Amino acid sequence: MKKLFLLVGLYLVIQSKAQQKHPSFMQQGNIYEVNIRQYTQEGTFNAFAKHLPRLKAMGVQTVWFMPIQPISKEGRKGTLGSYYAVADYTGINPEFGNLEDFKKLVNQVHALGMKAIIDYVPNHSGADNKWLTTHPDFYEKDSLGKPTYTADWSDTRELNFENVEMQDSMINSMRYWVNNTKIDGFRVDVAWGVPTSFWYKCIASLKKIRPLFFLAEADDAALHPAGFDATYTWREYNIIKDIAAGKKGIAALDSMFNMIDTSFVKGAWRLYFTSNHDENSWNKADYATMPGAIHAPFSILSQTYNRTLPLIYSGQEEPVLRPIQFFEKDPMPFSKYERASFYSTLLHLRKSNKAFGEEAKFSRLKVNDPEAVMAYERVAENDQVVVVLNLSNQTHQVQLEIDKGRNGYKDLFTKQNVQNINQFELLPWGYKVFVKTNPVVKVQK
Repeated sequence: MKKLFLLVGLYLVIQSKAQQKHPSFMQQGNIYEVNIRQYTQEGTFNAFAKHLPRLKAMGVQTVWFMPIQPISKEGRKGTLGSYYAVADYTGINPEFGNLEDFKKLVNQVHALGMKAIIDYVPNHSGADNKWLTTHPDFYEKDSLGKPTYTADWSDTRELNFENVEMQDSMINSMRYWVNNTKIDGFRVDVAWGVPTSFWYKCIASLKKIRPLFFLAEADDAALHPAGFDATYTWREYNIIKDIAAGKKGIAALDSMFNMIDTSFVKGAWRLYFTSNHDENSWNKADYATMPGAIHAPFSILSQTYNRTLPLIYSGQEEPVLRPIQFFEKDPMPFSKYERASFYSTLLHLRKSNKAFGEEAKFSRLKVNDPEAVMAYERVAENDQVVVVLNLSNQTHQVQLEIDKGRNGYKDLFTKQNVQNINQFELLPWGYKVFVKTNPVVKVQK
């Protein structure tokens, strides 16, 4: 027992000092989630490809495709079923096209200088996945010997991770996509439901092929040492929703930030968002959770805060102001792109400014009303970005404590030069992003 405690202690010391390394192509990156079925009237790979130049111009760096495999028919929900009930791990959903269409799409993504990742669902398969016939021992069973499923996911069946052959088969199916379609990584569905030990084995094996990016749908610090580059920010997001609704203030979010800082390895990326496919379809994000002007400051937070990896969901740039149906055909309208310029400004800032690099320094700045206004800066070499967000429905006369010797900024959105950023007014849900326009003056202590 004493030896065990010593080993655990040594592990914690190593992890506390570790700096997580990520694929170089994702540095200062972002993710755009693609719902192929609903993105166009056709709902195909080829139809979506026409949007790639627009997304590239907007500043999108990585596109994440929701599951592209065939969908099980047994227990199918609605007419078309859930993408997350996979019938064949190495097949293509015929709704979207064929394997050659997908390969062509990935090539087009790469030709534009972007990256592509796909959604993977290892926790459970569809209710009629071919493994149920060929390898019934790959599944968890109830007392009657029938494959099980969780909650109301009746179109799925739980996989048995005590079966080493099943583990190896899952890894091989992921390897198939890496080798045959040249994707750049995975977003892993229900990563929290799979034993962490599997991820050590799986990710290490796949990263031997080439540098790959792994995003876990989980809010779990233990998944970073296992190889995941980024995890979801469900806890932060739920607090943000409460702030947007006037139920909480910034102090609640700061408490969560402090907890995250002490529990996650140094350098761990966190996926921030104001919407995604789950939050949009089931919880009315972001058109109802952060309606109108409320959306902007939280989107800026997701793009600019410490260790953030920002996500934009299909249609947010329009914006699509309704829940997108999950099991039926429900195309998104694209014509106005009212938020495209807003997102583009932020995405290009992240990509071009060293203050968003891994070596940049992040610090919170003092303001006169810290329960309603949040301020912080990012600094690297001569690049400096100062962000001030009014997270309330009241106008505030902001007094920002920042060294007066560091003047000479440009307002990111108005493009106006600003000499003094110590005092200014912010309207309800207002924001300011100041970008340094001359070298930072080093103040002598």
